[in-house]
Amino acid sequence: MTPIETPRLRLRAFAARDLEAFLAYRADPEVARYQGWSEYTRADAEAFFSNQARAEFGAPGQWYQVGVAERASDALLGDCALHFLDERQVELGFTLARAHQGRGYMSEAARALLGLLFGELETHRVSARLDVRNLACAKLLERLGFRREGHLRQNVFFKGAWGDEYLYALLAEEWTASSSSSEPSAATPPS
Repeated sequence: MTPIETPRLRLRAFAARDLEAFLAYRADPEVARYQGWSEYTRADAEAFFSNQARAEFGAPGQWYQVGVAERASDALLGDCALHFLDERQVELGFTLARAHQGRGYMSEAARALLGLLFGELETHRVSARLDVRNLACAKLLERLGFRREGHLRQNVFFKGAWGDEYLYALLAEEWTASSSSSEPSAATPPS
């Protein structure tokens, strides 16, 4: 993936120097509260980095993680997950270090990725699934223009109990309509 820059962020592939920051936020129980893991070890992080080194951006059926770094320092703040379901549909997820939450970073990163997906990649639909208790994530998706399409009841066995998920989605035509009524995209090519 070619890096994407926004006013504050650089969205890019992971680098070996990111391992410690990645492990620190993934191992934080508060960050993991609504994620699919309970514990995150150094071995997990090393395996993830090894897999990502071989991952192909845009390959149907594959997950690809995009590092979200501060533009000025290139320090890793979090990551966005893109699951390329097929050639025209993508599932989106994200994780952000607790110290950087509440500052609009993930909104800025997601807008840039949605611009790429719906623009250059001509994606038809982007979806997201989340734990119904994750209100911050639901609000973020709604700010980005996603619609809640469903409430899946006790559909996932999660951390020892059955849990509910919300399903959100955004179509290319909805993104285009909302983008044309707002300011131009903040994403710029890297300098």
